[in-house]
Amino acid sequence: MTSNLLRSVPTLLLAAVPLLPLPASAAVASHTEVRRDPVVFVHGWNSDGSTWQSMAKRFRADGWPADHLDQWTYDTTRSNATTAARLADEIDRVLNLTGASRVDIVTHSMGALSSRYYLKNLGGSSKVDAWVSLGGPNHGTATAHWCGGASCVEMRPGSDFLNNLNSGDETPGSPRYATWGSPCDIVISPKNSVALSGALNTTTACLGHSELHADPTVYEQVRTHVR
Repeated sequence: MTSNLLRSVPTLLLAAVPLLPLPASAAVASHTEVRRDPVVFVHGWNSDGSTWQSMAKRFRADGWPADHLDQWTYDTTRSNATTAARLADEIDRVLNLTGASRVDIVTHSMGALSSRYYLKNLGGSSKVDAWVSLGGPNHGTATAHWCGGASCVEMRPGSDFLNNLNSGDETPGSPRYATWGSPCDIVISPKNSVALSGALNTTTACLGHSELHADPTVYEQVRTHVR
């Protein structure tokens, strides 16, 4: 009898301790915490990562951690295939830094080409969840005849680079592809160059080429696509 009573003492003591609720903030965090993919921004020709300031600021305001927003800068005079290899290294760096398994890629203009090369030819499709092209010369643009260097030659309609990139499936693998093109974008000619077979293709309001990554409506649509 005594031994049974002694064994029951710990249970009795535990039963007498009131169960305190978790702090409200902890309870809410446990239910609302969202793990977001890092976003790697890929700018266009003759530009750099600072072109994404407006869009990155909006992503931060909507809950993306600062270390999940990579405004990458690269040498735009190099071949897009060379840039794609550098992009592969950059995405691996971001994945290691954040512990994420996949990234989202948001591109402007020529940035679409190196990132598509990465997805199609360098095994990138397994590391990318969503891909975005804002005013990308996906089938070439006549304005590239006005600039020189390897990357400009590759942007010209009918280039070997574009013919190879667009052969077969234009949206390979599992990433969710989306494009945005403006009817008032005078940099992309012809206008239908942006859209890709197999992607979600959106025509924006009358926006200039450099307005696509700063426009709030385009941002909201991009955010919805990548989340």
